[in-house]
Amino acid sequence: MQRQPSAPTARVATVADAVRIVALVESAYRGDSSRAGWTTEADLLDGQRTDVDAVTAAVGNGGSEILVVDGPNGDLLACCQLQPHVDGNCRFGMFAVAPTQQGGGLGGRLLDFAEERSRGEHGATSIEMTVIAQRTDLIGWYERRGYRRTGETRPFPYGDERFGLPRRDDLHFVVLTKSLS
Repeated sequence: MQRQPSAPTARVATVADAVRIVALVESAYRGDSSRAGWTTEADLLDGQRTDVDAVTAAVGNGGSEILVVDGPNGDLLACCQLQPHVDGNCRFGMFAVAPTQQGGGLGGRLLDFAEERSRGEHGATSIEMTVIAQRTDLIGWYERRGYRRTGETRPFPYGDERFGLPRRDDLHFVVLTKSLS
């Protein structure tokens, strides 16, 4: 019997982590370095995925939190953002795992931890996320973990370079949700 990896030791990020969070997210999704993992969006988007101002705002606004997993050398191995809402739903986003750590189960364990924290710490009964529709492999991964498409789509923010420079004109998001009760 294979031993299951333990849950990651995640902590709530602070403003001091913002630069490292941006570097992690960029490494997982943009540019050639992202191709070392399977979550790359390099064929869909150029430019940035996030920036220090956006991360600092997410960490410091009190309405959301970013969870991070520290590596042994002080680098960040993974992160995600939780944004609870009064309707019992928790928004999940900014999910990134260092490309060299992808495929080993860390992402799944962090997602489990985030779901548990959403339910326990924030009282959420469901969790919601958006994924670029063209990322069928990633959508499939979430569906295998119990997420379902709601049928809702949201537009990609074309013209707003804070979210990247699209390499195609048909990008949009699908909404996925999972019951936590």
